[in-house]
Amino acid sequence: MAEDKMKWYVLRAVSGKEAKVKEYIDAEIKNGSLGGFVREVLVPTEKVLQLKNGKRVEKERNFLPGYVFVQAQLVGEIAHTLRQTPNCLGFLGGLDNPTPLRQREIDRIQGKAETPVEQDLEGFVPFTEGEKVKVTDGPFNGFVGDVEEVNPEKRTVKVTVVVFGRNTPLVLGYAQVEKVSE
Repeated sequence: MAEDKMKWYVLRAVSGKEAKVKEYIDAEIKNGSLGGFVREVLVPTEKVLQLKNGKRVEKERNFLPGYVFVQAQLVGEIAHTLRQTPNCLGFLGGLDNPTPLRQREIDRIQGKAETPVEQDLEGFVPFTEGEKVKVTDGPFNGFVGDVEEVNPEKRTVKVTVVVFGRNTPLVLGYAQVEKVSE
């Protein structure tokens, strides 16, 4: 088996069952039934930062649902064995002519999986001073106020809302407010 013969192929899987397909193929690799012709299995996921109950929560989700990437050398019955994996729908390009991916495509997919999605928005400021916004999270949920100050480094806005007839300043994250259409 020559190392340079290993190429990346795309297996189509039942959406939501990608991890099961990966788990099954990994088990077959450990058992040795794939004869050393499959090196790696990749389910492309991305880290997503969300705000839940005022706390930042990092979750992982598939950014290419329905696809599993396999680094393999398709000789003999290897392609047929991979195709027969439970919850697998077949190769992209068909069983007769599976299409290998370029290495740069795999590098791009692996690079995206390592950087959280929120960092892609760095430098993006969604609010401007004087703009009307509605608070969507926290104890002041539902209050409408004006943006007084924007801090792009901390990704926060200073909003003034009226509480019991008094102006009250609040410092909130971008995810805690939304624009109000006038």
